Amino acid sequence: SHPALLSTMRKSRVYRMVLATCLGSLLLVIFYFQSSLNPGDDFCSPLCPPLMSPQLEQSSLQATHQHRRELLNSMCHRYTRKRRLLTPDDLRHLVVDDVHELLYCYVPKVACTNWKRVLMVLTGHGKYQDPLEIPAHEAHVPANLRTLSEYSTPEINYRLRNYLKFIFVREPLERLVSAYRNKFTRSYNTAFHKRYGTKIIRRHRQDPSSEALESGHDVRFEEFVYYLLDPKTQREEPFNEHWERVHSLCHPCIVHYDIIGKYETLADDANYILQLVGADAGIKFPSSSKSARTNNNLTAKFFKNISPFYQRRLFNLYKMDYLLFNYTIPSYLHLR
Repeated sequence: SHPALLSTMRKSRVYRMVLATCLGSLLLVIFYFQSSLNPGDDFCSPLCPPLMSPQLEQSSLQATHQHRRELLNSMCHRYTRKRRLLTPDDLRHLVVDDVHELLYCYVPKVACTNWKRVLMVLTGHGKYQDPLEIPAHEAHVPANLRTLSEYSTPEINYRLRNYLKFIFVREPLERLVSAYRNKFTRSYNTAFHKRYGTKIIRRHRQDPSSEALESGHDVRFEEFVYYLLDPKTQREEPFNEHWERVHSLCHPCIVHYDIIGKYETLADDANYILQLVGADAGIKFPSSSKSARTNNNLTAKFFKNISPFYQRRLFNLYKMDYLLFNYTIPSYLHLR
């Protein structure tokens, strides 16, 4: 089988060349990529061994997550034409737990505060016992958790190949409305009002008052939408992480996630992950203390004053997240 031998030798030479290039480059070449995954391929190498245990073998959650992986993989093949290299900046959202061999890509407004609390308990060597003991602001202190961008290229590649990788996603426009409500309608978010509110009002409000221009405290949802769709916005700087698209934060067509958790099935998916990694039985994912989560009906109310023209453009902005994570087009949108 000389052709097979030649093919192996060629692959070996290519691998060595890539490795040599990698050493002199700031770009991180992720060697575990598979160049021709079929939609049905299951890339769950870190996930498969624990799933062989009798307790989990017939789990309906196992089937759910396999279906989500397959669908994501299928959509990636359909809609992404060109692989690109990951840079250190791309890895800032991937939190590392070396104790339990976990990688978690956090997405703001998708229970990321509670996940960071849980990871602080998992990696804290007994410092914390209960995630809810940790104040919310402390969960977001960068020094409390390591991200993948802090590691060397070989360390990054090892973790991407061998750790269990997970992400949590949410219906895109519900997440967007949740971000708007939190950042622009809460009086305590003065930093956001100053940083973004003043700019939005200056550009997208006719005859703004001097107080609004100064404080940026009363941005209307339609003004926020105009800001997101203004070509000038992304030319100036990347979107803030609270309204950036999930595919831009976590690169799910490059990093092969083993678990795609959903906000809509948060408790079940979170407990499943803790079970998979053998977390201490006393560690529980916090159930939400908020009674008024942003839901479909509330989101619909925010879109009543948005014209069909802007609804279509906004949907197109978040369309890839809808496709990749299998969310249906909301019934309140007028896209035709």
